[in-house]
Amino acid sequence: MDINGIEIEDTYCEIFDGKCVRAIITADNDQIIERAAYDSTSTPGAVIGRVEGGVESFIDSSKTPDGKNGAIVQFWFGLDDLEKFEVELSYRIRQDILVKPFTSLFNATPLPEGYIGMMKQVGHCGDGYEWEEELNGRKMIVVPIAIPDFKVEHQLGYQSGFMGANFWYMCETREAVIEAGQKALEAIKEVEGIITPFDICSAASKPETNYPWIGPTTNHPYCPSLKPKLQEESLVPEKAKYIPEIVINGLDMENVKKAMKVGIEAACEVEGVNKISAGNYQGKLGKYKLHLKDLF
Repeated sequence: MDINGIEIEDTYCEIFDGKCVRAIITADNDQIIERAAYDSTSTPGAVIGRVEGGVESFIDSSKTPDGKNGAIVQFWFGLDDLEKFEVELSYRIRQDILVKPFTSLFNATPLPEGYIGMMKQVGHCGDGYEWEEELNGRKMIVVPIAIPDFKVEHQLGYQSGFMGANFWYMCETREAVIEAGQKALEAIKEVEGIITPFDICSAASKPETNYPWIGPTTNHPYCPSLKPKLQEESLVPEKAKYIPEIVINGLDMENVKKAMKVGIEAACEVEGVNKISAGNYQGKLGKYKLHLKDLF
């Protein structure tokens, strides 16, 4: 099949289960909110056993617990180890949110299966001087710091969701890489409960590797610069000079599918995009297969 004359390859992406903490960051200043949101969700790390995240949306004061402007963020973990998730999540909160002026953090997980307590790994940044109190109808930990004071809800909910959905848009030009990627991301932003942890990703990977201590390494058959060297082993189409990837995590499968669909459709509006495909590993990585043809 094709969209606007652009081939949609008959393939699928693999999706795997993950745990997600959804939270609201608030602060007095919109620039601080934006910096805290983007800093705390940077460095996607699920493939190396760390947290990865994304900004779901920015919201006004009418939608936050404390009446300040804020951001809804998601933090994802791909391993079945809640203790490690708690530690990894705490690094993001302590190093990227707590240190920003006048910030607070609230639970916003819609269907929590359980909760991660904030006192052990975050609250005790107060060195024993921290305390709990009821604020805006929430049980909060107050961490005394030099710009008083960081506030975090005493526990954050987590729920299961879906990680790693992806599509590739193969391009002839550098301009198409950026324009199509930005159009796809803008379309995906309109879908509730979705994040794109890598935004436009330039480094599709594969699970098998010559260097296992690194983790996933480059998906070499799809590297345009290796096509002359690999010859028949190369899977880069004739007109493809760039193969960017968009990765999608979401709280429910229907919205993951919707995000895939609108993202692909948006990318196909751009001149210089000549094929849509997806990263898969013969079913070895993800529990779920999402076929591109089933989206349309």
